[in-house]
Amino acid sequence: MTNAAVIGGGFGGIAAALRLRAKGYDVTVFDRCSRLGGRAQVFEKDGFKYDAGPTVITAPQVLSELFELFGKEISNYVDIVPLETWYRFSFPDGDHFDYGGSPEKIKNEIRRINPRDVSGYEALYKDSERLYRVGYEQLANQPFHRLMDMLKILPQMLRLRVYRSVWGLVSGHIQHDKLRQAFSVQPLLVGGNPFDTTCIYNLIHFLEREFGVHFTMGGTGALVDAFAKLMKEEGISVRLNETVIALPTVGKTIQSVRTDNGEEIPFDLVISNADPAHLYDKMVDAKAVSRSAKLKTKYASKSMGLFVLFFGTNMTYPDVEHHTIWLGKRYKELLSDIFDRKVLADDFSMYLHRPTATDPSFAPEGCDSFYALVPVPNMQGGIDWDDQGPRLTPRIFDALNGSILPGVKDNLAHSFFMTPSDFESRYLSPAGAGFSIAPKFTQSAWFRFHNKAEGPDNLYIVGAGSHPGAGLPGVISSAKVLDQLIPQVTAV
Repeated sequence: MTNAAVIGGGFGGIAAALRLRAKGYDVTVFDRCSRLGGRAQVFEKDGFKYDAGPTVITAPQVLSELFELFGKEISNYVDIVPLETWYRFSFPDGDHFDYGGSPEKIKNEIRRINPRDVSGYEALYKDSERLYRVGYEQLANQPFHRLMDMLKILPQMLRLRVYRSVWGLVSGHIQHDKLRQAFSVQPLLVGGNPFDTTCIYNLIHFLEREFGVHFTMGGTGALVDAFAKLMKEEGISVRLNETVIALPTVGKTIQSVRTDNGEEIPFDLVISNADPAHLYDKMVDAKAVSRSAKLKTKYASKSMGLFVLFFGTNMTYPDVEHHTIWLGKRYKELLSDIFDRKVLADDFSMYLHRPTATDPSFAPEGCDSFYALVPVPNMQGGIDWDDQGPRLTPRIFDALNGSILPGVKDNLAHSFFMTPSDFESRYLSPAGAGFSIAPKFTQSAWFRFHNKAEGPDNLYIVGAGSHPGAGLPGVISSAKVLDQLIPQVTAV
């Protein structure tokens, strides 16, 4: 049986391991964390539970498909439930926009804010469907390591005008500024600035309306545990608390995997779920790395950083939705501070996660569990997070206390936070970027890090930095690309 190593146990690595196992490979997964999941770690404190990674489940069929590879049903492993309200957008003037549910419910919410935008929303949705039919159904699972692959689809991309930004597409259909913000904010959930992220990411609107937004009971950690159980059942080896530090090569062929404990293990092929920039800069012999990979590693624009504040409250907030997008007074200017100037502004916007809205087991009775995710500059901004982290925390609590969480400052059970510095040290994310490289048009498909490595012949890449990009559907689709690149060995 052919040996395959998977470096990194995030969702991309998990999906790759399962797909290779279904092809007959003997698979070993290495991860430097104490549990699988990559950034989807779980923190527990004083009876409160916190998911540290992705919390929004869209396109649940991509998860089910991995169980179906082995003739199994995901429902026997974990309970995934739909949410009625996908997101509540909270505006600085106290107004809000509840997004989700039936098309008529969405249009009624739009009508309440600006009746003239109802028809614009329908036109936006039709554009989103066209982008989905091409960008997701036709291209998300296709390899783009050859320039010819890109040239073949370029006319179709130009017809869809994917060189437009998300903001450009949305503002072409929607007039009211609040709704423009609400319908353009999604790229931030995959690391992009709506003002320069390719509008192909507007396919998310169709994805959400077609399949809904879901939550895993027990949290994303429960989904990771379900995959861990499946992997064990199918004979996939998992080695935790081990960091792969090098991939020794002979010519352009990786011979083995070297870990931080000095062990060197031979493998026939390697799939990396590490950040590609870290992979090419730190793990692979420079002589085996192509010029294109070196240029991307050095010059590709990275996503923003993330400041994540976890906190529990000694009271509940039943009027707060599961997912809230809390928008500050500035939008474009704030995003420019984060992505372009890379300065930590006095103001901010945030995504507030309240899992106890759906699953009370996340907190003791009568309490709520939260995290507030604030987009911030990555480490290229030179921010001292040891100093700024403790300063940002009370500003977030002041903002929440004065808006959607009144009394939170007097009812805190505890709080702690993660910064871009933590992402850099814990997950080996260059510059502490939250989502690897940014999802610009010039960093998509062939321009992104290739799934077939730009280096050693037996190296493949999955995860947020590779095609098709970040987000759960994206990283899981990156593993599906491998089906066309890696041959079957034998039936399991």
